[in-house]
Amino acid sequence: MFDVHCRHCGASVQNIFVDLGSMPPANAYLEEAALANAEKRYPLQVRVCDKCWLVQTVDYADAKEFFECDYAYFSSASSTWIAHAKDYFEKARKRFQLNSESFVLEIASNDGYLLQNFVRAGIPCLGVEPTSSTASAAAKLGVPVHQDFFSEKLAVELSEKGKQADLIVGNNVLAHVPNINDFTRGLRVILKKGGAITIEFQYLLRLIDGSQFDTIYHEHFSYLSFFTVITIFESSGLRVWDVEELSTHGGSLRVFACHTDDSRDISLNVNRLLAKERDWGVQTLKSYAKLQPTAEKIKEDLLRFLNEIKMAGKSVVAYGAAAKGNTLLNYAGITKELLPAVYDTAASKYGKYLPGSRIPILPQEQLLLDKPDFVLVLPWNIAEEICNQHSELIKSGTKFFTAVPELQFYEI
Repeated sequence: MFDVHCRHCGASVQNIFVDLGSMPPANAYLEEAALANAEKRYPLQVRVCDKCWLVQTVDYADAKEFFECDYAYFSSASSTWIAHAKDYFEKARKRFQLNSESFVLEIASNDGYLLQNFVRAGIPCLGVEPTSSTASAAAKLGVPVHQDFFSEKLAVELSEKGKQADLIVGNNVLAHVPNINDFTRGLRVILKKGGAITIEFQYLLRLIDGSQFDTIYHEHFSYLSFFTVITIFESSGLRVWDVEELSTHGGSLRVFACHTDDSRDISLNVNRLLAKERDWGVQTLKSYAKLQPTAEKIKEDLLRFLNEIKMAGKSVVAYGAAAKGNTLLNYAGITKELLPAVYDTAASKYGKYLPGSRIPILPQEQLLLDKPDFVLVLPWNIAEEICNQHSELIKSGTKFFTAVPELQFYEI
């Protein structure tokens, strides 16, 4: 077995959590000219450390392979996520008493979906974002961006320039960093004394219980429980003092942290969630064994249904050229023979093809003209938003459905 050492504690990691075979990076969308060439594929295997209980990918490529300059994921594409960001801004401004004298740092600021709210309110801020496509979009909104990967080295450089933060925000980034210890040390370095950190990430327990294997892809290096995040933060001189459970991305956590010597009291929420995790079995290997068989069943059920539709002479397409959809389609071996097209709202993806499956991406407006019999919604976490946007199509007879955690059909 390929030798892996835990990216946090360094222990040998041999316990397989899930193995999804080999596939290209989930956000490596193809231009038409690239269809003549073979794609780079990497094994997508995830293991669990039985010392610190960090769930992690087996790394076969450098992180830069997965975050190209034309990175196609734009946070603002989802109205639900924009609303989530606005709600966070309002709560954070009040809770942390942010004003024109404050400084807010967002790590992985993407296209400015969140920091635009701080800019409008006159609260000084800076985004750190490695991908030029999204950084450019943020700049057009007036959001200042430092284009780079966040690290302890960068934190030292920014701190020496007076850029220590009253609030550090990291939404859906902690899972994306290959060196999680360096990342959290960087948080400590750039956090002002008395400052606060909020980190949001998809919650490992909800991933397992919800059979959300399609949210696993190469650019997610870690899958996180609350217990493990506390362990990682404590090793870097940070203390978790509160936590909130969120519905986003199929179930997420928002963790609040500060310097170890900060005077904040630890919220009752912390011990309550740790107790829930103990009852669930977060430090027991058998708790991690159920995802592989459920992933296989989801794959088999979807393939069976798509073949039934084809045999019946009905038309079926996909909606939402999302990374999670690419994991699902490539794991199931689905190509344009079963799903001839996928429709999306992101103009950055039009005219391109999904990695691996090579299904063409079309504008969502075309879906209203094509009127297929069935639509497979790949980003199931915003399925209701998508169905509401296409209520007239559903009323005319098109059936929208999701495959994870099981086949489910939507009605208006």
